[in-house]
Amino acid sequence: MAPASTLPFTHAVTLRGQHATLEPLSADHAPGLAEAMKDGELWKLWYTSIVPPEQMAAEVQRRLALQAQGSMLPFTVRDAAGTIVGMTTFMNIDARHRRVEIGSTCYAARVQRTALNTECKLMLLTHAFQVLDCIAVEFRTHFFNSQSRRGIERLGAKLDGVLRNHSIMPNGTLRDTAVYSIIAGEWPTVKAHLQWQLERPR
Repeated sequence: MAPASTLPFTHAVTLRGQHATLEPLSADHAPGLAEAMKDGELWKLWYTSIVPPEQMAAEVQRRLALQAQGSMLPFTVRDAAGTIVGMTTFMNIDARHRRVEIGSTCYAARVQRTALNTECKLMLLTHAFQVLDCIAVEFRTHFFNSQSRRGIERLGAKLDGVLRNHSIMPNGTLRDTAVYSIIAGEWPTVKAHLQWQLERPR
């Protein structure tokens, strides 16, 4: 059971948009998530930590255990048709200081760099700043994950710095972690920017 102080941050909630729905992660979602990750064979990217399809059920259980401990709120991502296309989380929850990280995110290749991702980030950030009253939201990624870094920067997040030799990757290489954040005072401008991105002709 999550500590009482973290319960608002780990309370299961469904966020619905025009392009995507974020619903509480469930063990029943593992087969759909495993299938989604086959689109692009995302686990083969050396600079990510995405598990292969055969390990998806265990990964779902790992995330649900972190939710029970009060440090994560995991979501399954569905597209407008209701098909599972990925997952994302609020992680490294610091309820005392009202901070969260949006991370452990992975999408099927077909929905990357689409309105779905933009809308998911808008819904997550809206929940963080306007429901959880966060003072800051972090994003972290591998220094060499240029696609992820560009995506984070397009949101309006600013680079706080790089944690050198921050962790050891499954292949034994050392990861430098780029840390970005959006702070509460920046949220109105970031929100307007994301809404404009969603509404502009494509």
